[in-house]
Amino acid sequence: MGEGAPGEAAPPSEPQAVLFACGLNSVRSPMAAALLRKLRGAPLYIASAGVRTAELDPFAVAAKAEIGIDIAAHRPTTFEELEDLEGLNFDLIVTLAPEAHHTALALTHRLAAEVEYWPTADPAAVEGNRAQRLEAYREVRDQLMERIRARFLPRRFR
Repeated sequence: MGEGAPGEAAPPSEPQAVLFACGLNSVRSPMAAALLRKLRGAPLYIASAGVRTAELDPFAVAAKAEIGIDIAAHRPTTFEELEDLEGLNFDLIVTLAPEAHHTALALTHRLAAEVEYWPTADPAAVEGNRAQRLEAYREVRDQLMERIRARFLPRRFR
């Protein structure tokens, strides 16, 4: 079927402000936000948050540095902290973990935001030596890159 053919799902809307959310805002959501910033940047507003926070994961920093993205200055933030600092004025919340998805859905009772769930494994749960653990972070980084390209980049730039 061609674009816009009867019975074909409409393409997702083009947001102006995107929030990536996960459990702790220390691995997946900051990785995703940094990837989208690198690929799209302005005028799209991009942020990340978690249900709770933890220290930024050094493996996440290393996996991003390998592709030229520095997230070392990221400070994990909760939904509540983000709302207090700048408000939750997002058109789209992309959730990467079940807990974040439930929180985002609860927020839609008072926010006019779409919520998309991208189930993403937590690489911090992988055990093994340094190389094995870092490989898990690379896999998540690369999966997020594929999803972000498919969702946010026009076909001609993929």
